[in-house]
Amino acid sequence: MEEKISQGRYFAMLYQRSDLAAQQHALYAKDPNSVYIAVDGPANSNGDDPALAGDSISGWTVTLISKDVKDKERAIQFLTYMISEEGQMDLYMGKEGETYDMVNGKPEFKPEVLDLLNKDRAAFDQQYGASFKYWMLMDTNMSLAWAPPASEPFKQMEDWTKGKTVSYAEFDGISPTGTSAEGVAASKIAQEWGKTLPKLLLAKSDKEFDQVFEGFLKKRDSFGYEKVEKYQQEIYEKNKEKLDAAK
Repeated sequence: MEEKISQGRYFAMLYQRSDLAAQQHALYAKDPNSVYIAVDGPANSNGDDPALAGDSISGWTVTLISKDVKDKERAIQFLTYMISEEGQMDLYMGKEGETYDMVNGKPEFKPEVLDLLNKDRAAFDQQYGASFKYWMLMDTNMSLAWAPPASEPFKQMEDWTKGKTVSYAEFDGISPTGTSAEGVAASKIAQEWGKTLPKLLLAKSDKEFDQVFEGFLKKRDSFGYEKVEKYQQEIYEKNKEKLDAAK
């Protein structure tokens, strides 16, 4: 897949821009006009503007301190530093004087460091380990204050996202999982939907489409959709309470 992206062989992709950085560089080096650009996808029947999901309230990555660590207090101190503004700037900018200098009170990557970041991300990660090399340990919102201006071939993709973020946090984690009654029901429904969707897309008439969809709805109910709905509503209400309390 990476090879095909770097050769520009995909006409269109539903893909995250951060995961095709190296391929974009390769395309840009050959021909600046051959890079991938972000475009509005197919709209719904109302013609609503594109929307991107904002931050989650359920988290994503988890940083742990092992119970077997030799010096627990030191480990806690390190993590406390790491999530502080000082620690986050060190993770993102690197070491002052080596990867960045302070200019008018703001950290700026040295020219040669920034040049490598914009031209060869893999080499940058290996040589400096700054920017988003350790994104899983970072507060990426905090790092916006130190980030250099976007440059091509990524500026267009980044600019396209601005103004499109919408919060869907109240729907975080509402899908039941595991071996609970609602989890089993949700799994069966998801599997059935996976079989049904291709049939809907390939239906030769509205009548055939309606028949296939009606069949799915009946199976969904028989699998225990009512239990799934109840679970989802309960989690949704809890999420709403958390969000309202944070206002």
